[in-house]
Amino acid sequence: MPRYFIDSSDGNFSHIDSEGVQLAGDAAARYLALDALPDMVREVLPDGDQRQFAVSVRNEGGRVIYSASLTLAGGWREGYTSDLENGPLIDL
Repeated sequence: MPRYFIDSSDGNFSHIDSEGVQLAGDAAARYLALDALPDMVREVLPDGDQRQFAVSVRNEGGRVIYSASLTLAGGWREGYTSDLENGPLIDL
């Protein structure tokens, strides 16, 4: 089975996959990369409302064969005063 490397960035931190993972093919590598994006968002949610998340898939030869990104863009509506300074309403 071919080996794929899933690199990622959350806008502040980049991870270059040096080990890789053996997968059945390109479609499985794409799925794994897309599946990682929501987890990346969950890990940094308390850190802010604006962030760009990205993943890329390299094949065994080092060529980037797939890339995807997800943009988090949140903000309070104009005229609304948040009670966020009191901390999150739920324990994360």
